[in-house]
Amino acid sequence: MLNFNIRGENIEVTPAIREYVENKVEKVERYFNEDVNANANVNLKVYNDKQTKVEVTIPMKNLTLRAEERHNDMYAAIDLIVDKLERQIRKHKTKVNRKFREREGTGLYFATSQAAADASTEEDEYSIVRTKQFDLKPMDQEEAVLQMNMLGHDFYIFTDAESNGTNIVYKRKDGKYGLIETT
Repeated sequence: MLNFNIRGENIEVTPAIREYVENKVEKVERYFNEDVNANANVNLKVYNDKQTKVEVTIPMKNLTLRAEERHNDMYAAIDLIVDKLERQIRKHKTKVNRKFREREGTGLYFATSQAAADASTEEDEYSIVRTKQFDLKPMDQEEAVLQMNMLGHDFYIFTDAESNGTNIVYKRKDGKYGLIETT
């Protein structure tokens, strides 16, 4: 069973919106054969240009489902989110089923359905075509952002000069920068 935590920014979460979100997102439960006890965190945002952004995160024991969608119509964005979540589940399910067939005996927590056959055509999306190795140079966050921009990448991995931890800077969709720190 999914428990919902629906939050709105610049929008009031009305009972109609809440019901629509819950009815749509609950559809992903059909992919699981055991009772899933998970929290579905839903963020609804409305921007000045009247565009909406819907984010859904469902953390579970062996998998975290997360999808984000921007659209002029919030209800259409919710529909698109459900499609993205279902694709993620099918891809993960195919991977789990493949490992199960290889190992014979690993317990599955997904129900079997036609979705596994549908996802088999999507398996090649995760093939690694290039591998790089490099030394992480100690630097501060500002230098890491400069290095990332000079390389024309969307992210950059570096060793923080102060904490000596491995960190990642990345460029966000809004043009600003984010930092991921390891613990």
